[in-house]
Amino acid sequence: MDIKTRQGLLKALVGKVGKRMDTLLIPLELLCCVSQTEFSDKTAFTRWQKRQLKVLEEGLVHHPAVGFGECGHNTNELRILLAKIEESEFLPSSTGELQGKECLRSLREMSIPLVERPARGELTGEICHWADGYHFNVRLYEKLLLSVFDMLDEGKLTEEVEEILELLKLTWRVLGISETIHYTCYAWVLFRQYVITNEQGILLYAIEQLKKIPLMEQRGQQENLHLRSLRSKVEGEQDMSFLQSFLMPVKRWTDKQLRDYHLRFSESSATMEKMVAVAMITRRLLLEEPGTSFPVSDLDQIELYISSSVKNAFARTLQIVERVDMTHEHPLALLAEELKKLLKKDSGTFMAVLSQRHSQAAVVSASLVHKLYGTRLKPFVDGAEHLSEDVISVFPAAESLEQFVMVLITSVCQEHNAKILFKKLNLYQIETKSGTLVLRWLDSQLGIILDWVERAIQQEHWEPISPQKRHAGSIVEVYRIVEETVDQLFALKVPLSFTELNSLFRGIDNVLQVYANSVVNDLG
Repeated sequence: MDIKTRQGLLKALVGKVGKRMDTLLIPLELLCCVSQTEFSDKTAFTRWQKRQLKVLEEGLVHHPAVGFGECGHNTNELRILLAKIEESEFLPSSTGELQGKECLRSLREMSIPLVERPARGELTGEICHWADGYHFNVRLYEKLLLSVFDMLDEGKLTEEVEEILELLKLTWRVLGISETIHYTCYAWVLFRQYVITNEQGILLYAIEQLKKIPLMEQRGQQENLHLRSLRSKVEGEQDMSFLQSFLMPVKRWTDKQLRDYHLRFSESSATMEKMVAVAMITRRLLLEEPGTSFPVSDLDQIELYISSSVKNAFARTLQIVERVDMTHEHPLALLAEELKKLLKKDSGTFMAVLSQRHSQAAVVSASLVHKLYGTRLKPFVDGAEHLSEDVISVFPAAESLEQFVMVLITSVCQEHNAKILFKKLNLYQIETKSGTLVLRWLDSQLGIILDWVERAIQQEHWEPISPQKRHAGSIVEVYRIVEETVDQLFALKVPLSFTELNSLFRGIDNVLQVYANSVVNDLG
């Protein structure tokens, strides 16, 4: 087939000295120069001929830059000619040959003016491609680029990749490929292959190509005008420029991954780092395209990723907690513990990547976790009336989570800045609420102790326990109940302040004073 194509092109160039090679309608020339006799059987020739006709139809009918109306013809005429050429192979040999030659002659008369027309508009020096069909030419170039992959391992580039790329450069003039178009197409082909194979090496190559795509100021005026003239219509969306049509799908795919980086990159932060690089490069390139709207700055974009991913991770954690048997622990207590694990994973894995582009990424993440948990915690705190088992379970866990969040923020910011950020946090006020409940519990407990003291005194016979222990049994009971109360309070593990401790000490002092007064009053 290669030999036939070369011979056909050589025949096509006979008598066309001085004419540009890139104005040749190659499929048409091959149809005219290569005959059925050069094929081993008719089926092979018919298949080859149909392929050339399909290429002509794509370039001249489906994706032309200039319609046939300018030449006084219409696309239906071309379709009829193409159908007749295909049909001629099934007619008797003499009739079929005559019909085929006449149709090819008519096809040449219709199509050559399109190829040889002068440059369009302000694009001086523009190359007239063989059919000038932007979509078809770029799609064809994209197919050619697929040859860089190893046939036996789709996740690797072939060893001859550099030679193949040099060879493909020869098609640039014919297909209207500029340096920007090449790097964009190549980056797209590589990135799509990464999505299919999940090979990190391919992703690195894709990033290299994306970095080579020049920004608008780095491109020449003529290339910018050419790129601006290339438009794509995607169903359900507005018209897209060349760069938008290739880079927008890449940006959307990476955005989707990064909006839930807790799930997508839980095993590898290295992959996440590459994905962030792709997102930021495509973002910068797309921001130059008219009609593209993204967050104002890179920092805003990173914060969007953090916000979305943390919310998704929180929702998943909530679902896990709700499915667990909560016989021994309140859901809010378990949720606080799980969120603490989430933040540890966050600070140890993901923040190392995100903080390279947003110095306070860890603050944004920790603050949001604090806020989301606080929304769930508030109704419980507001409804707590006494130190129940649920309160004893939830309050220490919530306090521990809040303290961890504050430590994270302090580790990122200086102490002065951290204090400013703490003021912006809607703190849980666990210590304040806990203090009220503890004081309420202490009042109840101290009342019980006083009852015990009075009962112990009334039942006391005032005899020494033994010659070695020359004290009454009532004082043993008083110390025991006091000690039990103290142990019980600290076993609660709820946050305590000086106020509650002071109240405890005063209460114990009062109990001992009541006992001492009773003993003294009963003395002879």
